[in-house]
Amino acid sequence: MKLYNSMTGKKEEFVPIEDGKVKMYSCGPTVYNYFHIGNARPFIIFDTLRRYFEYRGYEVSFVQNFTDIDDKMIKRANEEGITVKELAERFICEYFKDAEGLGIKKATVHPRATENIDSIITLIKTLEDKGYAYNVDGDVYFSVKKFAEYGKLSHQPLENLELGARIEIGDKKKDPMDFAVWKAQKSGEPAWESPWGMGRPGWHIECSAMANKYLGKTIDIHSGGKDLIFPHHENEIAQSECAHDAAFANYWLHNGYINVNNQKMSKSLGNFFTVRDVAEKFDYIVIRFFMLSAHYRNPINFSDELLAQAKSGLERINTCLANLRFLSQSAPTNEADPATLAELDAFKDAFIKAMDDDINTADAVSAIFDIVKYANTNFDETTCAQSLDAAISLIEELMNVLGILKEEKQDFLDSDIEALIEERNNARKNKDFKRADEIRDMLKDAGIALEDTRGGVKWKRV
Repeated sequence: MKLYNSMTGKKEEFVPIEDGKVKMYSCGPTVYNYFHIGNARPFIIFDTLRRYFEYRGYEVSFVQNFTDIDDKMIKRANEEGITVKELAERFICEYFKDAEGLGIKKATVHPRATENIDSIITLIKTLEDKGYAYNVDGDVYFSVKKFAEYGKLSHQPLENLELGARIEIGDKKKDPMDFAVWKAQKSGEPAWESPWGMGRPGWHIECSAMANKYLGKTIDIHSGGKDLIFPHHENEIAQSECAHDAAFANYWLHNGYINVNNQKMSKSLGNFFTVRDVAEKFDYIVIRFFMLSAHYRNPINFSDELLAQAKSGLERINTCLANLRFLSQSAPTNEADPATLAELDAFKDAFIKAMDDDINTADAVSAIFDIVKYANTNFDETTCAQSLDAAISLIEELMNVLGILKEEKQDFLDSDIEALIEERNNARKNKDFKRADEIRDMLKDAGIALEDTRGGVKWKRV
């Protein structure tokens, strides 16, 4: 399996630190609001990578944090007249509702910054003792120029990065590039005791501390959106590697940006959508399927038209599954044609080849569509149950890897409608086609569409 490593700028063979095990850390949300579609992309992509590793037999330790203390959270909590903790609790719950809808599995651990203050303080103290961090009146800063490799992830020399750096009003840091790892308490802010007085952690330090606590000094994969490369991930590397004298992560994975109707997503343009907003118009799984329709490193354009296309594509797969299940109920019991099973194996190999090539979900989805096309073309009432079940099993298996297999819900007709279907069947047998048509119309009015096939009557809600 090859993954594109942002650190080296090329695809590399994935070799885990420990055989059969994968340690992954992915940056999670700051929980002051519902997460937006830009956040959703990395959540979906790296959940899919986790699922694929597990599919291939790896034991995955997957950590995704919650940032539950920062300036945005303090501001919103004050506006609402509630505590930061109350705000965090609310939106962590809302995160899990949306994540579950999107088919995102819970991480092995979902650590919160406020529940790991001791680990954060220990890491900062280590940096201070080693001369990489300094205290100014209770604010502790990381000294960027003491880390010679700063900029190696963003592939920018320090002098270029310095051009965009500046000292904010109230900053006491020695150099514009330095960043806060601990912030002294301001009036009305939550705070914790520390060697530097009451305060709270900076944003960047929490991920370094929690990755180390739950996964160790060096992890296999660190992932997130492309926007996190600088400064967040660059700062994580600096902190972690200076503290532990070891590589922080062996592979860095970053997904591309999302545009909305070919424009950059932003609140000022009015094209900023939460997943909750979009889910009111399209099913959560349609959103996930849409996100997987392009390669994760490429930018992706988000629009109602493209979501409608994704919905149509997903319905095509699910319709094929429904047809195969229906055929299987009364299929012949002879053994499957070896050629058919070989074709299905080839489709599975194509799926695996795509996913092994830097999580190419676009080609993996194409492999599923190839199975659908093959089944629609070659399977009918004469196809044996073994072949049909093999196709059903394979489609479900691969959809599950991508997280787009919804739990099948059995539809039930009430006794009156069941009786009408039975009456219509009898009318057709007795060549009373007028009555059969009347019943079809009655069922249509009740929201039930019938389809007569050689295998019997199929129905669906409309």
